[in-house]
This record gives sequence, structure tokens and C-alpha cells, in this order.
Amino acid sequence: MSDRSISITMPDDGRIIRGRILDGAGPAIVWLGGFRSDMTGTKAEAVAAWGRQHGRKVVRFDYSGHGESGGAFEDGGIGRWFTEAKAVIAAEAGQDFVAVGSSMGGWMALLLAREHPVGLKGAVLVAPAPDFTEKLFYPALPPKARARVDAGETIEVPGEYGGPAYRLTADFFRDGARHNLLDAPLRLGVPVIIIQGMADTSVPYAHAQCIVDRLVDDDVVLTLVKDGDHRLSRPSDIALILDAIGRVTEQ
Repeated sequence: MSDRSISITMPDDGRIIRGRILDGAGPAIVWLGGFRSDMTGTKAEAVAAWGRQHGRKVVRFDYSGHGESGGAFEDGGIGRWFTEAKAVIAAEAGQDFVAVGSSMGGWMALLLAREHPVGLKGAVLVAPAPDFTEKLFYPALPPKARARVDAGETIEVPGEYGGPAYRLTADFFRDGARHNLLDAPLRLGVPVIIIQGMADTSVPYAHAQCIVDRLVDDDVVLTLVKDGDHRLSRPSDIALILDAIGRVTEQ
């Protein structure tokens, strides 16, 4: 089994969203990557390898401004990237699928599940970061940067894990706030497994508990990894993620 490449043209401006599909049995595993991550990261590759081992279909892609996809990163935002995720799912996920979201991808998975799409069987959330633009990212900015965002300006942000700096517009924060989820109860109607590191300095584990509290009617399992950081990319972390995917897929 080998990946095949896909390209999806978004109708609003013609930007190209590129992805990779591992064909196999359903439910398909749809990988929703994190902020400034791409579909060739450690966890995404591990999920694809799991799919090959188990004969499962795996769908992964890059948001615009990320990895192999077109469009400028600075033009991106939660709403734009969520629209892209839905376009890929509609084109490639098939009849049944499980959403697996990492960090910002966890936000995408929750937004998706809230719409109750036909075929969604469950969600696995890895260090999920719903509402991060307003509740986590903006409060952590230096006061001068917050003032510039409030004035409608663009700011430059240091890269994570030694990566290059990048730019964020004020619209990025405004758009994120329009997609907040944690200010009201959520009713998804599918099982959810959350894996969260307690040593995560980007998304505190209290944020995961808040998600559990908002999922008032759903079957939710929260696994806390005492020494796990935000990346959750160690072999032991990946084993937890793959086990969770297996459990949700078989339900």
C-alpha cells in the first residue's frame, strides 16, 4: 500500500490544497494537523504507518500556507482552514471516518463534530487547542503586541521550537474568536478520546478538562500523560494515540 497524492482547488480564490491518501478499509482515519505543522510530521507519519499495518484508509493534507499546499500563511485563519478540512473530507473520506486532530487540529475536529456530519464515527484529540487564539495565544502575547492586534495591525511572532518567525494579522485573532467552542455546552453525539500532556506549556492540561466539562452528553475519555509535552511525539505517546484510534475505529 502506498500513498496517492491529491489536489483540491478551493472555489473562492483557486488556492490548491494538497494531501495524501492511503487507500484501505473504512472507517477512514482523517488526520487534522496542528498550527504550522504539516502532513509529514512524526505523528502524521505514524498514523499513516498504522493505516498500512491495519489495512485502513488514511487521509491527511496541509492547510493553505502550510507544507505543500498553496496560499499565503498570513491569509489563513481558523475559518479558512476549517473550510479546507471539510472540502478534503467531502472529497476523500468516504462513507465513514474518524477525525484525529492534533493541537489546532483538535479544534478542527470539534468544529467538525459539532456539525454532526453523516459518517463521523468518533474523534481522537491530541493536546487539543480549541479557542487557542483568544484564550491561550492572545493572553500570552507581550503587552505591546496585544496593543498592536487591538489596533488592527499585523504582528511578528517568534517561531516555536526554534523555527522561523511568522506574521499574524489582527483578523487572525478576530476570526478565531468567531469559532470559539468552549463558552457553551457541546453535544457531539460521537465518542471522544483526549490525550493530553501534563507538562504541556502551550496548552495547559486544564484546557483539556474544560473540553471534557463542555461535552455534557458525550462518551469522553481523558488520558493525562504526566511528563508529556505539547508535541506528544515520543514512541510511548504515539502508542497511546494509535491505541486510541484503534478503539474509536472499532466502536
